[in-house]
Amino acid sequence: MTSSRPLRLGFPVKVLGVPGLKGNDTRRWQQNPHLKVSLEYVDQILDYLVKVGIDMYRLSSDLAPYATHPDMPQFHTMVAESDAELAAFGKKARDLDIRLSFHPSQYVLLNAPDPELTKKSIWDLRSQAEMLDRMGLGDEAVMVTHVGGVYDDREASRARWIEGWNQCPEHVQRRLVLENDDIRFSAADVLWIQERTGVRCVFDYQHFWCLNPERLDMRETLEKFIATWPQGCRPKIHFSSPRTEMREVKRKITPQQRAKAKAGKAKAKKGELLKAPVKATARIKTVLLPPIWTGHSDFTNPFEFATFMRMAEGLEFDVMMEGKSKDVSIIKLRPDLLRFAPDVAARFGITAADAEELAAEEKALEQGVAAEDEADVDEGELVPAPEEAFA
Repeated sequence: MTSSRPLRLGFPVKVLGVPGLKGNDTRRWQQNPHLKVSLEYVDQILDYLVKVGIDMYRLSSDLAPYATHPDMPQFHTMVAESDAELAAFGKKARDLDIRLSFHPSQYVLLNAPDPELTKKSIWDLRSQAEMLDRMGLGDEAVMVTHVGGVYDDREASRARWIEGWNQCPEHVQRRLVLENDDIRFSAADVLWIQERTGVRCVFDYQHFWCLNPERLDMRETLEKFIATWPQGCRPKIHFSSPRTEMREVKRKITPQQRAKAKAGKAKAKKGELLKAPVKATARIKTVLLPPIWTGHSDFTNPFEFATFMRMAEGLEFDVMMEGKSKDVSIIKLRPDLLRFAPDVAARFGITAADAEELAAEEKALEQGVAAEDEADVDEGELVPAPEEAFA
């Protein structure tokens, strides 16, 4: 499959490049948040994407707040109530040629042992698929999900995903795509499920490195994932570089430890590396720990990305960049690609004619951006694993 359109780079949910842009209505239920308000927010994000030349974006899984909350029926009709607004937003995205998607949160599970949890997850998927349908978006607008929890039985959990898939209505199956993950279900597991369901697959680069016990070849696996997409519908993949810096972890200091410190009898734990000396009266200490390789870096390593793209020469797919600095990571990556790998930059429509503008954008980053500490719910980081969440 070939196309004259350059490959896209996209990012998820939060905009960090400019202050004040929100991805959804975050008000609590008491204040009656609504999808219509969320759409006003993301309409502004579309304008921002055009300004910075980014043409793919992942919508927040909370775009329609409380729309599927089982105890709040007053919100259950908000998607239908927003039909005109969804249609208008979708038309704008199509006119701007911006590719949209959802990534339902880690609590949306098709393989949950509890049938009620699976039923609730399908409700969530139905709601998000309905929004994409009402936006009038094509088959490129997908919902990305993972296999889910292991629940002490990998084979049974993997097979149970298929049972959940078979319970999904057509409009959900049409948009649902399955991604390999980093600690539970590998690319081989995803392909096993795909052979039995026909679900499209999304290749995640970092996850492939973190979990590939079958020792599959990356190029061959990527080709198999891409082949699950129908002719004329461009596949998408996920890319991120791993965090390499020390992790700063806050740990409580017990009263007994403080008493020993005041008495001059405190002993540092063997091998413990502290960010700074701890005062005798302190209640918290900051411990420095090695990185966890499943964690996403703030920015994309341009050499790593260029190496991957050269390995994938001849294959066509859009790339959701999952760097923690979101849009800023793309604004930094584009001049890096032009500088270090112009052949790769050209595949994304980045040429020497863009050098001056990209350099100005890169320089503007030196002024700083408004970073946020909270991870997106959609990313599934810093939260309990599914089996823990539903224990």
